[in-house]
Amino acid sequence: MSYTPSRERMRTAAGNPVVRPIGAAEHAAFVQAQRSVSFLQTPAWGRVKTEWRSESLGWFDGGHLVGAGLVLHRPVPRLSRFTLAYLPEGPVIDWSGEIGAWLDPLAAYLKEHGAFAIRLGPPVVTDTWSAAQVKGGIAGPDIRRLTDMPGQWSDPVGARVSSRLKEAGWLPQNPQDGFGVGHPQFKYEVPLAGRTEDDVLKGMNQQWRRNIKKAAKEGIEVTVGGGSPEDLKAFHELYVHTAARDHFTPRPLGYFETMFAALSAEDPERIKLYLARHQGDVAAATVLVRVGAHSVYAYGASATAKREVRGSNACQWAMIRDSLAAGCDVYDLRGITPTLDAQDPHVGLVQFKVGTGGQAVRYVGEWDLPLRPMIYRAFDLYMKRRGR
Repeated sequence: MSYTPSRERMRTAAGNPVVRPIGAAEHAAFVQAQRSVSFLQTPAWGRVKTEWRSESLGWFDGGHLVGAGLVLHRPVPRLSRFTLAYLPEGPVIDWSGEIGAWLDPLAAYLKEHGAFAIRLGPPVVTDTWSAAQVKGGIAGPDIRRLTDMPGQWSDPVGARVSSRLKEAGWLPQNPQDGFGVGHPQFKYEVPLAGRTEDDVLKGMNQQWRRNIKKAAKEGIEVTVGGGSPEDLKAFHELYVHTAARDHFTPRPLGYFETMFAALSAEDPERIKLYLARHQGDVAAATVLVRVGAHSVYAYGASATAKREVRGSNACQWAMIRDSLAAGCDVYDLRGITPTLDAQDPHVGLVQFKVGTGGQAVRYVGEWDLPLRPMIYRAFDLYMKRRGR
């Protein structure tokens, strides 16, 4: 069976492509042939999320594979034969066309195989705001949220996808503050296509450029590896320290061991660990994940006692430079909240990322389609009672 993963081939599926399971190898080959795919839509990610059952699905136009998706199945408590079917930042289809032709056969297949609802997050942008706009919004007394300002650019595809999902009965799952149980609707990204290192550096604010220079002056050395046991242990110790300082629950070491093993097995260049050392001590550490032309800052950690040597900035700059060298279109700093209120505790994260000179981006967000409404309502009530 052959596949043709080009955008042109995707657009030939304007009728009703057939959805059926595909093997991990076929799925991985499809992903490998795309310009940009979220790492959450790789078959390897299903091996990382061990608490979910995963399957790879393909959309076929005749004998050609024209779309693919990783589905994570979460069972309903006490009704284990029914599942929430989750496609994080996916599926990988042509979102610019008639989306019903893609999503209707997906819904039919998943309902037949026991799903009570589908949750997906189209990788489709609706609006972007420049660094200057975000900075001005934080300084302005009348601006509280990104959405209080007109975007620098709006994508009609994103608006159309949101409208079509709503018309088809899909329910938006995007929390007011931008963070929820799923993946963030608002992100901060640095465009890289057609730019040089000097271009990116000049786009950063003065503080970021100063911090990068200071890290070099302090003798910070950044090493890059594939996650050896010793390096992962060093990263995890610093990550746990960061979690205690910043008040979040850390993942166990085993999670990162599984993540590095699974993603590296699919592609040896997929995931890298960056360690910034100062006088023999690890001052900061970051994890970079890349699929095609999309590079993602996935995790970060820093030593409180070593903050002044700017190891975090050194790691970020090393990841950006490597992303440029790999021909990436974007460096993705992941989630932000849409707040621009200077009194909001989340605004510090926004300000840190704005210093890179990139842009704030709003995506379509996550949407649910109830397939068995009674079970969906019971599940929604259960999740609300346990705080998601």
